[in-house]
Amino acid sequence: MKNEYEIRTDKLNKLIALGVNPYPSKVNIDKSLAEVRSLGSGFKDELSIAGRIMSIRGHGGSAFMTLKDESGELQIFLKKDVLGEENYSLVSLLDRGDFIQVTGQLFETKAGELTLEAKNFIILSKALRPLPEKRLGLKEKELRFRKRYLDLLTNKKVRERFIKRSEIIKTVRGFLNNKGFLEVDTPVLQAIPGGATARPFKTYYNFYHRDVFLRIAPELYLKRLIVGGFEKVFEFARCFRNECADATHNPEFTNLEFYWAYADYEKLMELTEELLSKIDPEEFSPPFKRMTFEEITQGKNTDDALKEEEKKIVEPTFIIDHPKEISPLAKGKEDDPTKVQRFQVVFRGLEIVNAYSELNDPVEQAKRFAEQKKMIEKGDKEAHPTDTDFVEALEYGMPPTAGWGMGIDRVTALLTGAETLREAILFPYMKPIEKNKKNNNIDDFIHRDGNTSEVDE
Repeated sequence: MKNEYEIRTDKLNKLIALGVNPYPSKVNIDKSLAEVRSLGSGFKDELSIAGRIMSIRGHGGSAFMTLKDESGELQIFLKKDVLGEENYSLVSLLDRGDFIQVTGQLFETKAGELTLEAKNFIILSKALRPLPEKRLGLKEKELRFRKRYLDLLTNKKVRERFIKRSEIIKTVRGFLNNKGFLEVDTPVLQAIPGGATARPFKTYYNFYHRDVFLRIAPELYLKRLIVGGFEKVFEFARCFRNECADATHNPEFTNLEFYWAYADYEKLMELTEELLSKIDPEEFSPPFKRMTFEEITQGKNTDDALKEEEKKIVEPTFIIDHPKEISPLAKGKEDDPTKVQRFQVVFRGLEIVNAYSELNDPVEQAKRFAEQKKMIEKGDKEAHPTDTDFVEALEYGMPPTAGWGMGIDRVTALLTGAETLREAILFPYMKPIEKNKKNNNIDDFIHRDGNTSEVDE
């Protein structure tokens, strides 16, 4: 007995034998399906639309199908008397998941459903594998990540999450543009991975015969731009840290960083409240609570101590005045040299923003790098390496500057109720499936009678 893939392949071959191109290039459409729905049945002009077939229901000399595009759905009515016997015979070669272009006129069925009666249709893409069925969809998490394209098709909440992610980026970009910030790009491949304390990914530059690293942060290059005369810069940076992957961390992530000349961390806190309230005014309602690092950790000057207490913080909270030894790039407090002018924003137990008044004293920066070098020599793989070129850049003079960073993946996950950070990343890295290991098969999640099931809305 043939499986679904073989059945659909046979249909593909029949189409080709009939002289039909099942994968044409040109598509001619007038409106999206949502735009067509807004016209109503009173619109009598002929229309051309396109979309994916989500269901087919045949009744001898006629058939109904549901067509879907990004904007919505529309019912299609196909009739042998209108299409002609030859064209109508192609309907039997269509399957749920195929893409078609349809030309026809709108009418309303007796049940009140807006419908396009097809005068003609063209096959745009023949699907050889069936979509997951409505009742089951994709539930198993690993399979959902591996087949994210099917996850997006079958899970409305997943689609909405990534639309929300795009809206967050759009809001932030617009906010910074309106504040006079310039969007820039800085190197992903770096000779020295700096800007944070993290273990980098290593690769090799064949042309230059040099080891290089994927950036862990864009910070040191953005600050070079401040030295170069730009006063407000930002970047949506893809960053890579060769560390653990868990519910709240992913080695590959998107970080927004901006740098603001002639500002300090106090000004940044004001701007942070304004920016986050633009992203979600209900979740981020100023003013935010403020607590010192020492108050929260009870004098334990380590990141681990802070992380343990962060879990108890739910409302947006500024944690300020961190110890110098865990902040090698931040400017010290003038009234307490053991602390730095730094803050984090914690929300629902997780850090979402890290910011500080930037250290612009080249002599002090060189000392900080020397201290970090000692930590590296003692075996700390996450300590900050010495970047003499950056110190030299500071020696040419950098104005007082404040720097700010926010994890886009983490904010998206928190605001959309995602259980893990990977839910907020379209294509998280997945280990290859071992050939001899029993694994989940996509066919286990597919309804064999693919023409009658519908994708869950």
